[in-house]
Amino acid sequence: MNFAATTSAGSTGPSWVLVVAAALGLGLLLAGPALRRRYPIAWWLLLGFPAAALRVMRTWRPLMAGCGLAVSRRPALTVVSGLVGNGAPPPQPRVPRHGLIRPASGGFVVLVRLLPGQVPEDFVKAAPAMAEDWQVHAVRVTSWKPGVVRIVASAADPLADPRVPKQRGPGHLLRVAVGVLETGVAWVVDLRRVPHWLIVGATRSGKSTLINALVAGLAPQHVALVGIDCKGGMELSLYEPRLSALATNREQAVRLLTALVDMTLDRMTVCRAARVRNIWGLPDEERPVPVVVIVDELAELFLVANRNEKDEAQAAGTALIRLAQLGAALGVFLVVAGQRVGSDLGPGVTALRAQLGGRVCHRVADPGTAEMALGDLNPDALKVAQAITPEQAGTAVLASGDGWERARSHLITEAEAEAVAAEYAHLTPVLSELHVEAL
Repeated sequence: MNFAATTSAGSTGPSWVLVVAAALGLGLLLAGPALRRRYPIAWWLLLGFPAAALRVMRTWRPLMAGCGLAVSRRPALTVVSGLVGNGAPPPQPRVPRHGLIRPASGGFVVLVRLLPGQVPEDFVKAAPAMAEDWQVHAVRVTSWKPGVVRIVASAADPLADPRVPKQRGPGHLLRVAVGVLETGVAWVVDLRRVPHWLIVGATRSGKSTLINALVAGLAPQHVALVGIDCKGGMELSLYEPRLSALATNREQAVRLLTALVDMTLDRMTVCRAARVRNIWGLPDEERPVPVVVIVDELAELFLVANRNEKDEAQAAGTALIRLAQLGAALGVFLVVAGQRVGSDLGPGVTALRAQLGGRVCHRVADPGTAEMALGDLNPDALKVAQAITPEQAGTAVLASGDGWERARSHLITEAEAEAVAAEYAHLTPVLSELHVEAL
């Protein structure tokens, strides 16, 4: 009798566990839509990722075979004559082995070891098929190390509704979160790591929004902001309370750029006397304030109509190239923007482009501008940038020597940018060496 009771109790234990598990699973499914709206990361980890991981494991072998990534274990003639002729089924082909499927913010990551004779480009071509089979928004394949590729899947498009928290306080010097990457992580512009940037984009493509986000992030920091806007200051005058200097035509721009070059040479003398290679080696109390130079509409500096304008354009281009060559170590950083940037503006533009290691390409009106921004860094990035549609305002392709990403800047309106500039106007450094009064 005791044995029967023990058996009965033991049999009801697992059944209660199953009932509880089923209730929890049903509750998660019922609460899924609300959970996805309010807590998307929690929804993904609890429901979305497990389902996606199961799909990957279930479809891996047929997907690899269908994409031509499986390899027969024996030559075809041996299989046909030696096995099929004897009534035996042919051996299963070898497929690339994948590692642990790891969750990421809004997606997952998996490493795959290539089979002999395979190259990463084989998997890049199969990325659309992977996204379709796994029911995710996009799949990105990159080389991880020799013989291994890294597959990153995004369950949804994080660029559709970027959620980047507004920066509070000064944060890290010269480092600003300006938006979100396609992988779901913050898009951070770090001028200490990539000191000079080229930003291109047609009207209403998101170029001004990105500059707004960058200035809003730099305004609380102990940096000097300098503006060059040869369209009469229509764009950069929003930030005038926070600017240490603003040039609104080419004549003023040449004088300001010349003063910046002279300031850079003075800083070089200070560093040489202190036997340090850059201003960051100086003591805090002796270190000069970093200067971020924002140039809006680069073409206005280089377009010429007569001999005098040609001399001005050449002087402006030469000064910008010198700042790009010397500035990173001496605390002068360039952010150069324009709707159209092409070699037809003169050889100075091409020489300047070579010094701007960070590139951001929004939707552009002509392919030459996209080529100028991305063509020398990554052909794949160029193709993606040319596919950006007018409906994807704010979406861009950013590239540097480290690779490329799709991204979208955080929306900072003109009113918000103006308010930020006014709020932090008291932090504006006075740089007498720039001869602001002469501008």
